[in-house]
Amino acid sequence: MISEIHPGSIASLVNAQHGSPFDLLGPHDMGDQHVSVRAFYPTARRLYLVNDAQQQRVEMNLLDDAGFFEVTLAGRRAELKYHYEVETHNGQHGTLHDPYAFPPQLSDYDAYLFSEGKHLYIYEKLGAHIREVDGIAGVFFAVWAPNAQRVSVIGDFNHWDARIHPMLLHVESGIWELFLPGLTEGAVYRYDIRSGTEGYYVQKTDPYGFFTERRPNNASIVAELSSYEWGDEAWKTARMGQDVLSKAINIYEVHPGSWQRKPDGTWLNYRELAHELVQYAQDMGYTHLELMPVMEHPLDASWGYQVTGYFAVTSRYGQPEDFMYFVDYCHQHNIGVILDWVPAHFPKDAHGLSYFDGTHLYEHADPRQGE
Repeated sequence: MISEIHPGSIASLVNAQHGSPFDLLGPHDMGDQHVSVRAFYPTARRLYLVNDAQQQRVEMNLLDDAGFFEVTLAGRRAELKYHYEVETHNGQHGTLHDPYAFPPQLSDYDAYLFSEGKHLYIYEKLGAHIREVDGIAGVFFAVWAPNAQRVSVIGDFNHWDARIHPMLLHVESGIWELFLPGLTEGAVYRYDIRSGTEGYYVQKTDPYGFFTERRPNNASIVAELSSYEWGDEAWKTARMGQDVLSKAINIYEVHPGSWQRKPDGTWLNYRELAHELVQYAQDMGYTHLELMPVMEHPLDASWGYQVTGYFAVTSRYGQPEDFMYFVDYCHQHNIGVILDWVPAHFPKDAHGLSYFDGTHLYEHADPRQGE
């Protein structure tokens, strides 16, 4: 049995223009005790649906040569648990789960708080987050692009093909989301944005991403921030019982890339900086290190004040865990850390926040005020 799907809907998907992929892809009840499952895998020669409960393996029907498959089974969507087995055009075989079989992950309350401008922990919701959904590990992506017609997650994992993983739009908040099962830490990705404004089309770094490629590359990288084992509990406990206004504070402001270099002219990494800077601060009687911006930025010649990644420490000096080590080491040696934060003045680089979704989403439309 093959369900009736409007060919225009399939054409929209295979041309990377479909802005509501969950209406087309994944499992759909047919109203007669049957469920239709649809998938788009342009690299697949054959695609099989494996019913996990019944251990039933069914070859799916190819409805479009671009790689759109469908199969209709007896049953209901709520009862169906499945995965795919794929045979590619070059003869490779693999097993994968369907991103469009998972329910939305962003809660209505989170979307409401964000829309009100009152979500104090939105970085825990937007961006890329490793999590487990229905017992399946993967990465949850979410990005704010209210004026986009279609947003896709692209990366090495889907050959940077914007047709394969279009996202779900929460209309009221303008947030797009998608859970990609099987994806892990270290995956390189961007958001591929087709705007609803004047045909604008762009690929953007994740504004809430925790890590990016080292310049001049600028794609985002999925990062796990919870695996580092901190050793500064004694310092934090002692700080809680102190009256900071009654103690002397002596702050050393420093730019990590300029303070000291290796003999070959390259930068010290975060771990090397920890040992060198802490020793210097202790010798000179400083109580705190204030780092000029370590948020990701595109230009080496700057001091970091033109930010493209507010939630990502720059990859120039290492990875997030290396920066955690820096802060941890400072605390363990009784040195506080202050981060210089830049609330504005991001650059116009195409991969950054400027004209994000075909509108001045993050900046003022009048350039005189935007500057």
